[in-house]
Formats: sequence, C-alpha cells, structure tokens
Amino acid sequence: MRLIFVHGWSVTNTNTYGELPQSIISQAAGVGLEIQIEHIYLGKYISFHDEVTMDDIARAFDYALKELPGSDGPDAQDGIAPFSCITHSTGGPVVRAWVEKYYGVTAGDGDGDDRLALQPLKHLVMLAPANHGSSLATLGKKRVGRIKAWFSGVEPGQRVLDWLCLGSKGQWQLNEQALNYHYPQHEFYPFVLIGQGIDSTFYDFLNGYLVESGSDGVIRVAGANMNYRYLSLTQTQERFTRLKGKVYRLAPAEQAVRKPPLVPMGVFSQFSHSGTKMGIMANKATSPNHGVLVAEVLNCLKVDSMTDYEQRHQALEQLTQAEQAKVPQGKSEAISSYAMLVIRVRDELGDLIEHQDYDILLLAGSGYKPNRLPDGFFVDRQMNTSSHSLVYYLDAAKMSHIKDNCFGIQVNARPDKGFSYFHSGQFRSEGLSIEEVFAPNQTTYVDITIKRQVDKNVFRFSRADKPRENFAKIRPSGDVISE
Repeated sequence: MRLIFVHGWSVTNTNTYGELPQSIISQAAGVGLEIQIEHIYLGKYISFHDEVTMDDIARAFDYALKELPGSDGPDAQDGIAPFSCITHSTGGPVVRAWVEKYYGVTAGDGDGDDRLALQPLKHLVMLAPANHGSSLATLGKKRVGRIKAWFSGVEPGQRVLDWLCLGSKGQWQLNEQALNYHYPQHEFYPFVLIGQGIDSTFYDFLNGYLVESGSDGVIRVAGANMNYRYLSLTQTQERFTRLKGKVYRLAPAEQAVRKPPLVPMGVFSQFSHSGTKMGIMANKATSPNHGVLVAEVLNCLKVDSMTDYEQRHQALEQLTQAEQAKVPQGKSEAISSYAMLVIRVRDELGDLIEHQDYDILLLAGSGYKPNRLPDGFFVDRQMNTSSHSLVYYLDAAKMSHIKDNCFGIQVNARPDKGFSYFHSGQFRSEGLSIEEVFAPNQTTYVDITIKRQVDKNVFRFSRADKPRENFAKIRPSGDVISE
C-alpha cells in the first residue's frame, strides 16, 4: 500500500506528522496490511503565502503525485499510482478539492459521479478536517498566526484563510458538489476522525474559541463531519395573512433536505487538534492514547468493500456515542452536542443579498415566534462578510426540545420598498421534523432564494405627440410586475 500524508495549513516542517507514520508501519502487518517506509510519502505544500489558493494547492498536488515513482506502472491511472491518504486539518479539504477538480462532476462530461471510479485514491482518512471551516479563521491573519494550537507563530496565507472562514464560498461549492457522490460504489472510502478534548497548553483567555465545547480547540465536530445537510428554500406567492407586513412562504424543494452518502466518523474525548500531548496526529508514541488512534486509522485502511465500509461506520458510530458520553479531556463536566447552521440569501437570479442587507430570525412554537426557542440554544454567531453567509452554532440537544417540531426561519431583506425591493420570507417546518433540518455533530446549509419585486414605474413610455416631461421625481406606483 502506498500511503501519503498531507498536513494542515501554514505548516513549515514535516515534523508536524509526529510519530504516526512510524507507528503505522510497525503495526500494519498485525492487521494484514503491507506498508513499508519506502511506500510512505510526507506531503509539504505552501499555504503561508497570500497568493496561494486552494485550487493552486490541488493543482500542485496532482503534479506532485505524477512525479512519484510508479507513475508509469501498469496500475497507474492518469499517471498516478494507486494510493491511500491520511490528512490533518486543512489537508482534508485540500485532497477533497483535488478529487473534485480532477475526478468530480465539474471535471467530467456531465456523467454524474462516474469519474470517481477513475481516480487512484482509495482511502482518505481525515484527522480533524476543516470540511466546513474553522471558527478561528475569522480572527484574521495576525491573530490566527499567534495561536499555537494551529500555526505556532507562522502567519498564514490570506487566500486559504478566506476558504477556511465559516460559510466561505469555497465550502459552499465543495460541499454542494459532494452531495452527488456515492463513494464506496467507486471503491473510494473517506473517513473522519476528530477529538473534542481541549489541551490547556494552548489556552488563551482572550479567545473563547480555543476552549469551545464540541470542538478540538480549532475545528468543531460539526465542522469536520462529512455527514451534513442541504436545505433549499424558495419564496412563493403564498402570503401569511395573519402576520404584520407582507411575509411570504419559503417552501423547500421537492426533496426537502438533501444529504450526501454516509461517511463514517469517529469522535474521541481525549484528542485535541494539535500538540504532542493530545494532538490527534502529533501525540507521542509514548502517550497512552497514541495506540488508540493508530488502531482506528489502520481499521480504516483495511476497508476493501461496501460491506467493510458499512461495518466501519457502525463501529465508529458506537465509539462516538460512548466517547461523547464521557467528560472530554480538558473539560470539567460532560458537554452537550452541537450543530452548525450556515445560511445564505440570494435573489431569483442567483445574486447574493449582502450581509448588511438582510436579517435572519430563528422561530419556534406553534405560532413560529422568535421568543419561543429553548433557553440556552444559542452558542455562537458569525457573519462571513465575503460570502455574505450567516453561521449559527447551536446546542442541538436543546433544539431537539422545540415543542411540536415547530421550527422556522424568517428572512427580512432590504430594501423593503421602492422601485426594486424584497418581501420578507418565512419557512415553517410543518411536517418536517427538527431532526431532518439539523442533527447533532452536523452542519446544515440553508440556501434561501427570495424574489425581487420590481415596480412597473421602473420603465414607462410617453407618447411622442405629447409635451416632453421630466421624470426625475417619479415615484413607485405600488404595482409590481408579475411574471
């Protein structure tokens, strides 16, 4: 087995991989795998320069793979010999971006996910991957660079930092595209392993994200999980007549909530993001939990069929349930379970409504009111001012207590009057359980489309046989163009 390691963002030394490669080599034979030192390659990519993008790294990764020995062998595909991969942090999205670029729907000829069968990657074991970003990224280059838990003083590159901000355009694109794939059918087996322990060594009392519950100090469990949801809502002509103002229903698509194929995920109470003490990748071989991680990684690398993959999912699901019932290392008591809600608002042409031009209300109760949500449900809120996406971090356990499964979202967009404007839109779960909308340890993308209201006075005609007139002070008529 050829095994490739891909590190996280702004790493500058291959010692970031710790003793994990050697431990995998020494224990592989015991589980029936043949991995020799000459079969292992340690990735080293540039992400600490501002001009480097995620796409640049994916392109360079492809080129580097083709330069490895065996690229001209009989089993090579597109000049790349078959391999398995272990990633850490941003390395997960890097490899996923490579898969999408060269073997995904966007790389093909409209042939669905069939191109996945052509790609040479068999196992993708992602350790603490930033699949849905990191809450720390919004702090900016200089502050993030000082966080020892992530960058050890290396100031990160801006373009990749932009990708990592919660709700980024890159995350929307990559994760929406991945809804279409059926990994095990094409002998491609991705996995996610993440901790939710907190290493006090990296504690910074000025930054609460480093000790945030439901995270490893850098990446939220919900931000790593490849099991996520996509809810598309479109404004209809149905008006809620009992509400003040003009509020129109936001209706879900025919398939209300879309989900990607299941990806096994394991959550550990004893691992944090980085460091030789608790870090999920860099913890020392002498630490009591090092062998636990090595065993789980090897069990992933053993998977060779859809049946194996399903069994691995069941095993990791049981492990996660047991681990999340424990008090995470670095915490004084058991914690709840959490979910992320990523919301963007667009008009019917697909143009984004910018962050300063809309407000979101979360609703609950039979009357769908904002003051009916469970106490303590709200944990954090971030607005991505580049992608104009709003990201909520919520206590999923408390949200599950919403009465009668009555959960809603209202968007109030601006302008709300004039020549071109918007009516408010409201989604009501009616018949859709709260567990369908979002779930513990998961991220839900909510893609809202509202309709532009165009007044008929935006364009009028005057008769040529009438006196010329100044129309600079014309006002909206109140009559909207219908389609």
